[in-house]
Amino acid sequence: MRIHLGVRLGSKQIKMCRRPLAAVVGLLLGASAACGGGGSGGGKVELTYRIWDKNQQPAMQQIVERFQASHPNIHVTVQLTASAEYWTKMQADATGGSAPDVFWMNGPHAQLYASNGVLLPLSDRLKRDGVDLVNYPTTLTSLYAYHGTQYGIPKDFDTIGLWYNKKLFDAAGVKYPDDKWTWQNVADAARKLTNASKGVYGIAAPAFGQENYYNTIFQAGGYVISPDGKSSGYDQPAAISGLRFWTDLVKQGLSPSLKSMTDTFPAQLFESGKIGMYYAGSWDVSEFAKTDAIKNDIDVTVLPKGNKRAVVIHGLANVVYAKTKHPKEATQFVEFLGSKEAAQIQAQSGVVIPAFNGTQEAWMKSTPQYHLQSYLDEVAYAVSLPTSKNTDAWQTQEPAIFAPAWSGTKDVATAAHEMATAMNAALQKEK
Repeated sequence: MRIHLGVRLGSKQIKMCRRPLAAVVGLLLGASAACGGGGSGGGKVELTYRIWDKNQQPAMQQIVERFQASHPNIHVTVQLTASAEYWTKMQADATGGSAPDVFWMNGPHAQLYASNGVLLPLSDRLKRDGVDLVNYPTTLTSLYAYHGTQYGIPKDFDTIGLWYNKKLFDAAGVKYPDDKWTWQNVADAARKLTNASKGVYGIAAPAFGQENYYNTIFQAGGYVISPDGKSSGYDQPAAISGLRFWTDLVKQGLSPSLKSMTDTFPAQLFESGKIGMYYAGSWDVSEFAKTDAIKNDIDVTVLPKGNKRAVVIHGLANVVYAKTKHPKEATQFVEFLGSKEAAQIQAQSGVVIPAFNGTQEAWMKSTPQYHLQSYLDEVAYAVSLPTSKNTDAWQTQEPAIFAPAWSGTKDVATAAHEMATAMNAALQKEK
């Protein structure tokens, strides 16, 4: 799922909460009481499980049924909440003490919810039950740990790949991208692929963080947020270089303009068959595979190399509500959701890449016409999605601050310094 003014899920987007940190913390503190002892009292335990993606609901229901078969004293009801309403409803329910027993969590919200006592600490329970976090990429487990305590078990993950239109490459006489490509190869190919008279562009270069400039910032040797989480890296030369890679593509006319990519979502431009290359998350695979205009003409490879290889990795985790009346049973359910068995069910659906190591092959086989191994090869050098205690406070400022750089009315270095100032101010308020 992509993070850009929210979480993109398939063709949809979750609007992230834009309240200032103090307001959000104030609301969440009402839900911070520690959970009680729990227990079923001898009767059947009823649990609720909230998700936001209807495309994943069938697999989640199948997992629930498999869990219930081995835990006949527990019944789980899956709650599907519209993606645009998910975090607003979670905030309201947590404040009112009525949040679901188990629910999906993403990286940008994890620290905020954990730091305010909304999530049940899992470290001791996982150790007791023999759940080994080594079964998941460390870059994912770290997203759901706060001050040394684990609060979530990874469910799935996504990385970013370079998609290309073979038909356009063939027409321009350009060799297909591969794992030896660099930034320069991308720029050179984009120049040859662009044909203004036919409305063809070499690449779509939107101002997207997770898919685009976070990756090139890391590839340039920079960072978005410092390792200690206290300062922005946007004013550093490497970060500016990573941003400039994209603004140069737009400036040179090798990508549609910012306005064009605002009027029509960039993935749709790629799906029209008029874009030669597009950086896309693994969540886009199923959509591309059913788009008649391009589905037989495209493929994917790993991201090109900058000064080094890097790619953003993100993924969801399942978490337990701290005030659940049934912490024992809710934890059992979360542990099953993170199991190899559950991961294999997810993989077979073809919608997301399961987080449990060694279960991804079924996901690749669900769409065998594309080289989806590329997304998995990148895990070895993946970098966690940049987050902080209140990610929204600075991330939601990125589009407005960077827009002038993408439209050519402001130098990218100036915009980067402005973003660093805004981000540092937001991070200061997190202390």
